[in-house]
Amino acid sequence: NDSFTLTIPGIAGIILAVGMGVDANVITNERIKEELAAGKTIDGALYIGFKRAFSAIFDGNITMLIIAVILMGAFGTPDSWASIILTPIFTWFGVSTAGSIYAFGYTLAVGVVLNFLFGILTTRLMTMSISRFKAFRNPALYGGKKKEVQTNGK
Repeated sequence: NDSFTLTIPGIAGIILAVGMGVDANVITNERIKEELAAGKTIDGALYIGFKRAFSAIFDGNITMLIIAVILMGAFGTPDSWASIILTPIFTWFGVSTAGSIYAFGYTLAVGVVLNFLFGILTTRLMTMSISRFKAFRNPALYGGKKKEVQTNGK
């Protein structure tokens, strides 16, 4: 059966995946803010901030993906791809049962992969693109200090 039914645990998986996406953006924004505080230009802070945030985001997403695959293998139907891959490991623990935990693992895995691809690539592309416009060249928009407005001695 190749169909999928959205269940309460599946919705929980979606919520957790969205939370991972929010966390990725928070990590990235903090790194950009740190670079601006260190005196980097907006372009330099964005480039280095995204670069420094990548490893933490990648590690978190890979960890969640591994957990999701294990849940799918342990609680999925015996003919699911995750179960087939992990059968040698799970045979030690007895019979696996199909259930709603599989739906949680499935939606978590799909959500984490999509969040990683779109969150990292799209956020970076959009932020770097929008930072080219003069209206978005203020460091305060990226968590830095506000630009000082020059007055003519008044």
